[in-house]
Amino acid sequence: MAGFLNLRDINSLTHEAETILDQGRKGKRLITPGLIDLIFDVVDIAVIGGARDPYEAREIIIQQRPDVIILDVEMPRMDGITFLKKLQVHYPVPVIICSGVTEADGRVALEAIDSGAIDVVAKPKSGGSKALRRLGEDLAEKIHAAAVAMRPPPPIPVSATAQPTSFRAAGLDPHRHLVVIGASTGGTEAIKDVLSNVPADFPGTAIVQHMPEGFTKSFADRLNEFSAMTVTEAVDGEMLELGRAFVARGGIQMTVLPAAGKRRIAYGTDELVNRHCPSVDVLFKSAAVHARSRGIGIILTGMGNDGAQGLGEMRKAGALTVAQDRKSCVVYGMPKVAFDLGAVQHTAPPNMIPATALQAVQRDANPKAQPAARVGSSHGER
Repeated sequence: MAGFLNLRDINSLTHEAETILDQGRKGKRLITPGLIDLIFDVVDIAVIGGARDPYEAREIIIQQRPDVIILDVEMPRMDGITFLKKLQVHYPVPVIICSGVTEADGRVALEAIDSGAIDVVAKPKSGGSKALRRLGEDLAEKIHAAAVAMRPPPPIPVSATAQPTSFRAAGLDPHRHLVVIGASTGGTEAIKDVLSNVPADFPGTAIVQHMPEGFTKSFADRLNEFSAMTVTEAVDGEMLELGRAFVARGGIQMTVLPAAGKRRIAYGTDELVNRHCPSVDVLFKSAAVHARSRGIGIILTGMGNDGAQGLGEMRKAGALTVAQDRKSCVVYGMPKVAFDLGAVQHTAPPNMIPATALQAVQRDANPKAQPAARVGSSHGER
């Protein structure tokens, strides 16, 4: 299936939009009239049509010029990934991918993001009212984010002469530090750009990316291909060791806790915080308590305010805080809220964040030394 939406003044909307159907293997309805009503109640969205296959979709796109497209990865006559790639060439409108929740579905969803999709939403495992309500809220937020999403410019290559190149080369002990990263819309690529530029001795890192349950293992596996760190989906009780990065599992809150002089991963409840599970704020607030001045908080692209308050608590506790700069964000939401709260000390594009953090830690450790050139700053981001 493909669904097409325009954003208008909510007062002008009617409830005459047709139901969007999932034309996958079982032919079940994905979005019911009740869910459409819920979307209308949350944001200013008009559902202007639905198509059974890419050929029908093409005609609707030409006639209606939608603001956002919801695209199923499984469609007759042409698979969703192939259609998505064609869309990016001929009609580069923001696309949200709708997928199942198996590991194989997760790999396909990540391929879709690589091919230009803005975000992904998971089909509910059951048709219960709670699952549909949560899907409706999640979908509405993603539609709103997609409508304002920007395509950031290509990253500027990191200078080969940038110094220092590792924590140990800077005379620092990486075991002392803990890194926490949070992101939402656009974050899959931003996190990849961060981890692609870390040294092998980068401190233990915990990551929350707003992503459905079932997709995070595939995401971690993908990140592992690009990073000098070992990246895995986090398992409850694992120690945050040097050179390892842990991606929070979807559908459960993740924190960091002290353990035998070190820090470990801890999973909690499945309750929503800031409408998200896992939530960036939950992770950051735990780092503020248990890492304090040895924490490094990094907030990346995303809609809303999740993580902003937690980053502020980290800064108050003495941690180093870094935000993705406006120009490189797909959605300059979470970093902007954090900046406006006074939670951000430094800003940089994702591929330069590791060097920014490393240089800042080096300056803090040896304030009398000649300061290294700043890769980013907290000025001019408002």
